[in-house]
Amino acid sequence: MDLPISTREDAGRQLAARLESHRGRDAVVLALPRGGVPVGAEIARALDLPLDLLFVRKIGLPWQPELAYAAVVDGNPPEVVINEDVARIDPMSSTELASAMQREVAEIERRRTVYMNGRAPMEVTGREVILVDDGLATGTTAKAALVALRRRAPSTLILAVPVAPEDTVNEMRSLVDVVVCLAMPEPFHAIGIHYRDFHQLEDDEVLGILAAVA
Repeated sequence: MDLPISTREDAGRQLAARLESHRGRDAVVLALPRGGVPVGAEIARALDLPLDLLFVRKIGLPWQPELAYAAVVDGNPPEVVINEDVARIDPMSSTELASAMQREVAEIERRRTVYMNGRAPMEVTGREVILVDDGLATGTTAKAALVALRRRAPSTLILAVPVAPEDTVNEMRSLVDVVVCLAMPEPFHAIGIHYRDFHQLEDDEVLGILAAVA
């Protein structure tokens, strides 16, 4: 299988080439930690744009944690988006959902403390926003992020991802002004198999990337 993407950094450089028209504009790159950070950092560096983080956490089914039942995005109050396709087939109880949400909000708070060091999030109202992740599968976390971002009234909302299933990309189109996706392989299976290197990022690596961009 000929893989189009070698690393997250390579993905960021390829996406930056597709986003060249946004260089120097009143725009901000928002990366979803952890995997979206190296992708977003390369885009921000290449286009001379600021980089910020948007904290989103997947809520998996208790009996199948990798399957996204919902996602919660940082905010006051936090924004929750349910994966309706999963909920119709395998619903969680309100108690299970509340418990899972509490755990993920606590992790969002931990990451914000570690990564942001007290810095307030960048203002996005009236600006172009490029939301970046290292790939989409069901798109539940990205959907939550996009719904929350729309409420903050950016002038333009762009989703930039290296790899995703075609049906997920098509679903995202109604939520954004532009979708940029490098590859929509069929069959899809999982994000990681479309990279040569898709290692698990830890906090120290994310902090190093953020320090280098800053």
